[in-house]
Amino acid sequence: MRKKTVLIHSNFCKAFTGFGKNQKNVLKYLYKTGKYKIVEAANMKVAGDPALETLPWDCYGTVSSNHQSKSQEDKRSDGYGFFEIDNIVDKVRPDVYIGSEDIWAFTNFHNKPWWNKVSCMVWTTLDSLPLLPQAVEYAPKIKNYFVWSSFAEKAFKKIGYDHVKTLRGSLDVENFYRLEDEKRKQLRSNHGIEENDFIVGFVFRNQLRKSVPNLLDGFKLFKKDKSNAKLLLHTHWSEGWDIMRLLEEKDIDKEDILTTYFCSSCNSYHVRSFIGQEQTCRSCGEKTLNTTNVSAGVSEDQLNEVYNLMDVYCHPFTSGGQEIPVQEAKLTELVTLVTDYSCGEDSCSEESGGLPLSWHEYREPGTQFIKASTDADSIKQMLDTVFNMSDKERSDMGSLARSWVMDNFSINVIGKKLEEIIDSMPYLDEDADIKNISYNELYEKPEGLDDSAFVIDLYENILNDYVDDRTDGFKHWMAKLESGDVDQNALYHHFIEIAKKENLKKPIVFEDLLSKDDEGNRVAVVIPESGTDVLFINSLLKNLQKKHKGQNIYIFTKPEFFEYIEDNPCVYKCIAYSEALDNPISLEGFASHKGFFEAAYYPATTTQKVPCYIHNGN
Repeated sequence: MRKKTVLIHSNFCKAFTGFGKNQKNVLKYLYKTGKYKIVEAANMKVAGDPALETLPWDCYGTVSSNHQSKSQEDKRSDGYGFFEIDNIVDKVRPDVYIGSEDIWAFTNFHNKPWWNKVSCMVWTTLDSLPLLPQAVEYAPKIKNYFVWSSFAEKAFKKIGYDHVKTLRGSLDVENFYRLEDEKRKQLRSNHGIEENDFIVGFVFRNQLRKSVPNLLDGFKLFKKDKSNAKLLLHTHWSEGWDIMRLLEEKDIDKEDILTTYFCSSCNSYHVRSFIGQEQTCRSCGEKTLNTTNVSAGVSEDQLNEVYNLMDVYCHPFTSGGQEIPVQEAKLTELVTLVTDYSCGEDSCSEESGGLPLSWHEYREPGTQFIKASTDADSIKQMLDTVFNMSDKERSDMGSLARSWVMDNFSINVIGKKLEEIIDSMPYLDEDADIKNISYNELYEKPEGLDDSAFVIDLYENILNDYVDDRTDGFKHWMAKLESGDVDQNALYHHFIEIAKKENLKKPIVFEDLLSKDDEGNRVAVVIPESGTDVLFINSLLKNLQKKHKGQNIYIFTKPEFFEYIEDNPCVYKCIAYSEALDNPISLEGFASHKGFFEAAYYPATTTQKVPCYIHNGN
């Protein structure tokens, strides 16, 4: 039996992001099993990028080559691969598609022709209550739906979706560990940190949902009677929060705030107080020293050293899907303080070796999402708690934290679960049409169903769409039925008409429809409708065959008119009409395109509308 082809779509595996790290771990793990043909679809990368050629598996960039010419809205979709993923799926023909991104990255993916024909899995981060409406709307359309935290799974269960399961983002646990005490002391000395300094650490992308102002307030309270306390902010200072301005506003000495600089010339790093960007690297002398960022940042080994400079890790945030730095910190056996909301509920539990930070609710404008504003007094209180712990208490709690991450986030654990999911999925049918959506305009009206079951049945069996009683379309039609604006019969015919119109838009794949042995000996007659017109054409085919001796005549018409003409001995084959056929030149050929037919006749079309009289000059 052939290997399953698994297409994994996420941030590029070399990106310094949470999704990028998870992608790298998953691809490496699955590739090493040798069980699958692994293919990566890399967001952030354009096809042809040299970085795509350096990997042991096939990798395709998902950003269109004409990205810059797109509208702002389309650029956003393009960044997540909306326009290129169809070409990649068509080329790869995967048995399994795994998409790991924020849920909005998959907007309208369920309307793609390959969706659920290929076994599809979405593995996403959801971080706030109430759940994003789009995430709920897509629940019936995603058969294999996984979230990164139990917080989201519990929220789905409350509204009746039991098929949504937790599969945490993976960590390469070998990269993060506690260094020996002597090594930690030497590291501190190398970066100018005193042996008795108490370092509070926070590793984060400088986004507004990371609660930097709250942390600074809590640190200032903690610092009042802890002269040896310093705060290490491992982040990029040129995006998100204006940290220098916050320090000035809060009257915090900038010398007490450390950060990580990375040199893009020699790849060395330095931890010190912030003095601006583009500084001179003391290792190589180049002026290419900037605070660490997603484009040029520290390696995993270097980041492990940064964690080992810390005495406690503090992660206040408004919400988050997993917050991988929390787990990395736990692997280095740090006591972790985490906001007790969203994915933080798992990481601040007693069993996880963490301590909870209390918070106040506020609502995000527009979305109305519940967000957490972490309490500064709670930050101060929990920092005091860790500060006053004995070395043994910290060590025991840190060991517990590491064990918890190993059991719940290690790539060996997550990878094994992924294997089980992939192995349970069927192979793609070799004859599956993944280029066109199947709309069943010939579906017979179901009888004996109540209105609710009737609407769901029409969506599934005519439009090949999956809805339930929470879906907007379902609610719309139920309201129409309940008000008497439509009855079941009218609604059925409405869905059939939608199917007919959508089928007319399908592109024609001539290579799949035409005979393989009559190339150069074909004639097309395009006559979409009506029954009378088709009958008239039927009477003329004998003369047409005399004109084109030895050539096969293909009739393109709507399926309901096949019976009017398909039994004519002059007809080689009847094919369903599509609007894509309304271009005679594409059928007959032009320039380097040799075409599919010697002549294409459009008896229902005037020469004023379409140049349907060229026939290759014959």
